[in-house]
Amino acid sequence: MEDEKIIGRGTWLDKVADTLVKREQKLGRKLDLINVESGLGASGIPHIGSMGDAVRAYGIALALQNMGYKAELMAYSDDMDGLRKIPAGLPEWLQDHIARPVSEIPDPFGDCHASYGAHMSSLLLDGLDRTGIKYRFQSGRDAYKSGKLVKQIETILQNRDRLGTKIAEFVGQDKYVSVLPYFPVCANCGRLYTAVAEKYLPEEKKVLYSCKGSRIGKQEVKGCGHSGESDIAKGDGKLAWKVEFAARWQAFDVRFEAYGKDIMDSVRVNDWVCDEILGCHHPLHVKYEMFLDKSGKKISKSAGNVLTPQMWLRYGTPESILLLLFKRIAGTHHVGLDDVPTLMDEYDSYEDLYFGKVKEDNLAKLTKIKGIYEYINKLSPPKQPGVHAPYIFLAQQASIYPKDPDRHDKVFARLVKYGMAKEKTEGIMKKIALASNWADDNTSDEKFEVQLSDAQRKVVTELLGVLPGFAGVEETPENAKALQSKVFDVARANGTEPKELFTMLYRMFLNTEKGPRIGNYFLDLGVERVSAVLKRYL
Repeated sequence: MEDEKIIGRGTWLDKVADTLVKREQKLGRKLDLINVESGLGASGIPHIGSMGDAVRAYGIALALQNMGYKAELMAYSDDMDGLRKIPAGLPEWLQDHIARPVSEIPDPFGDCHASYGAHMSSLLLDGLDRTGIKYRFQSGRDAYKSGKLVKQIETILQNRDRLGTKIAEFVGQDKYVSVLPYFPVCANCGRLYTAVAEKYLPEEKKVLYSCKGSRIGKQEVKGCGHSGESDIAKGDGKLAWKVEFAARWQAFDVRFEAYGKDIMDSVRVNDWVCDEILGCHHPLHVKYEMFLDKSGKKISKSAGNVLTPQMWLRYGTPESILLLLFKRIAGTHHVGLDDVPTLMDEYDSYEDLYFGKVKEDNLAKLTKIKGIYEYINKLSPPKQPGVHAPYIFLAQQASIYPKDPDRHDKVFARLVKYGMAKEKTEGIMKKIALASNWADDNTSDEKFEVQLSDAQRKVVTELLGVLPGFAGVEETPENAKALQSKVFDVARANGTEPKELFTMLYRMFLNTEKGPRIGNYFLDLGVERVSAVLKRYL
């Protein structure tokens, strides 16, 4: 890797940005403003994967800015889509609104937003705002209603025969051979997918339709029988996904959009539509794998296994979530809230490498880590590193003071006591607050993936025999020193280097290689709790 040419800041974001610029130069297009796009699903609770699409697109914009180009992320809400099924946990009355545009459905959470679609979009925008992602918002409904896509709709509908044949050839779907790739909103029942677009009248810019019904997912949705006409200039309908991306790409001059492998066929068709029907070069793409939960199931709005940005940010910093999304794009991500402690500590390790507190001999690896760190910090990294402490350690200390109003200050005092901090900063107090939330909400047994050999099990067993002698003793320096000496004695009596035993104990209690002095730490944590944790490994 060290022999490879390092592009930009050495990350995958830089490689994509470099490829994009070279492609645009070859195509002869202007580079005054490079638009990157992310589609925001508005039909269900947005999850980490939904946010990942937008965050990574913003990362490409940052990499382009790093190269000296003006670049901007457009966050396009698919709020003109129809509701296909009710996401888990939402009210059953939404059944009456199946197939209606989500921008026309009442907000199921009350009256805080103008519609179902507006509420769902706002949740993802909130996640972007809280992580410092800059974007220009574009509502799909407004794009249709304001006529921003009329030119593209007209061209697509006038080429319906050619389109229908090509879609069938590409993906084996012959639906659009006989009907237009356009979904009118029925003027009578307000449904989107039940009205069949039968004929386009170019002089009037209207689509004739009949509301005959449709199969949506596993259910048949009956049409109301109404026949009418849809005005494409007034946004009385929307394009099918097989052609809509292409319309957006041309209308908003989009040069980059990533996609998940689940819509690969749609992207392939849209690329052709963009190139051959609209006469506009399709944007550069990067394909990414889907986010899966820890059981291997796809994270889905409708399945109810959603991990939202808001859930993550209750426990983790914005930097931790950006690290998750920026550090790689290839491969499947199995993600859950139990990844928060790991990502929090991993960000600290990136920071240590960035500021040279930890050495890395592999230049390419170091460059990449520094680059990701800079992109996480929006190309404006801090001047000096923050205070670092293992996340699980902070959560453990917070759990000792569950209802104490001075809880955060007392945890910080422990850091000072252990020599892990000197000055109280906003950053470390925020970490303590987040770890306190973790301590309150995660009551599962403390145990990490540590496999003990027979010799190590013997050491742990003997250590358990020593601990009762310190039950109930005061947390004084003398008692802490005495307990520390006992741990040394147990190690030596079993032919184990004390350093090896301490490393093993830190892995068992904190999932890290080092930590505070064991004597102090065990007394502060409490002998009974320490014994309970050790027994779990036996």
